[in-house]
Amino acid sequence: MSLFNFKKKTNKRTKNLAGGEAFVQTPKMQLASIMLTSFAQDQFYRKANTTFDELVKLLAKVDPLFAAKAAIYARTKFNMRSITHVLAAEISAYASGQPWAKEFYNKVVSRPDDMLEIVAYYFNKGGKTMPNAMKKGFAKAFDKFDGYQLAKYRGENKDVKLIDLVNLVHPMPTQRNAKALEALVNGTLRNTNTWEAKLTQAGQVADSAENKAEMKATAWKDLMAENKLGYFALLRNLRNIASQAPDVLDAALNTLVDRTRIKKSKVLPFRFLSALDAIKDANLDNKLNRKIQKALNKALEISLDNVPVFDGRTLIVLDDSGSMTWGGQKKGGKTPIEIGAIFAAMLYKSNDADLMRFSDNASYVKPFFGDAAMSIANGLIKNAKSAGTNFHAIFQKANKVYDRVIILSDMQGWMGGYTPKVAFESYKKKTGANPFIYSFDLNGYGSLQFPESKVFALAGFSDKVFDLMALLETDRKALVKEIEKMSL
Repeated sequence: MSLFNFKKKTNKRTKNLAGGEAFVQTPKMQLASIMLTSFAQDQFYRKANTTFDELVKLLAKVDPLFAAKAAIYARTKFNMRSITHVLAAEISAYASGQPWAKEFYNKVVSRPDDMLEIVAYYFNKGGKTMPNAMKKGFAKAFDKFDGYQLAKYRGENKDVKLIDLVNLVHPMPTQRNAKALEALVNGTLRNTNTWEAKLTQAGQVADSAENKAEMKATAWKDLMAENKLGYFALLRNLRNIASQAPDVLDAALNTLVDRTRIKKSKVLPFRFLSALDAIKDANLDNKLNRKIQKALNKALEISLDNVPVFDGRTLIVLDDSGSMTWGGQKKGGKTPIEIGAIFAAMLYKSNDADLMRFSDNASYVKPFFGDAAMSIANGLIKNAKSAGTNFHAIFQKANKVYDRVIILSDMQGWMGGYTPKVAFESYKKKTGANPFIYSFDLNGYGSLQFPESKVFALAGFSDKVFDLMALLETDRKALVKEIEKMSL
């Protein structure tokens, strides 16, 4: 996937959003970067709507078929949702008459509410009538879902409901969904088999606040006794269990730290951040709060088993400049340094690695290897310099031979005004190293720092990222090829 190694004549310099020299990605690469990093939230150098505007501009510069495949790749491989909904709706302007259009609108749908979000965005942007390809693709997409899934995503409180979509696209009933579609049209479709449904029912039938609390506590007890909560559902609901059913909290925490469940779930350490924040902010007894945080940190540490081990020696570098620590990015998620710090800590603890931070300068960080990953991450965040972004400093400070360097940054280097190509070459000459450079662009701003053959921009945090890194060490165009391999 080289995002960097272009032919010399196309390797044009530009300015990044911070005003520093950078290299231009091809439109395909910019599109892929945005699709795999954007969570529809404000970022330091731009607003969420600016991200969508940039996506629209890029769509006009790439082959619509590539864009369609990128949307499917982002949705199905990286589980990206909102940004794929935007692209799917915007592609409609280019999909008319295309032989792949109907199948695109079928394949980009993983859950029934994907269709609702795409349609809502399309009409909110001024669309008058649904394009035929979208209608036909969504009608076919209904074939994927049974009554359970259709009931779960009815969208009753949404502007666009599932019944509205049925009336628009007229899906053909199948053996697996005919009864559910009939019940949906009749207004009688309900989901009674999920943990969400059990809790909703408890709230709906209660005749008082006390009765509601009792019924919710009973619902949580039943769910735990019947083992009906998946690992991620448990992680998301610890706060609710603690406040609504404290009697089953010990059972929930025992499940939370179960090594077999953690391994099977493939959960990575950064997934515990939101749960930790929710518990810290919860109005719980201090002793109870500490008990839950202790279990979460233990589970996070066990989840290091899910982090891959790379061959050779690795340098992990965390950007702790001002743009990485800006609190305004926390709408709907974490600041880049919060994600980057736990990612750096988990790679440091799982691999033969050194750890470095950089801002206007760079320095090695030497935490005790026995420290918990969360303690290492918190130390990196607490001691962040929040100054400028000087990529030169990384290679001026690096003094060992590394097989790979993993840089966690928003790529908004500006100090010195030019890219660190010279510093990188000097480091290689000084040490004799020729490492792969993996630059995790934590905000997908679209500009690059290195025009080198072994330097790659990566995005997204999942087990698929590590598969991609393995590919890159043998094939520098892996991401583009992976996207282009998507069938339509």
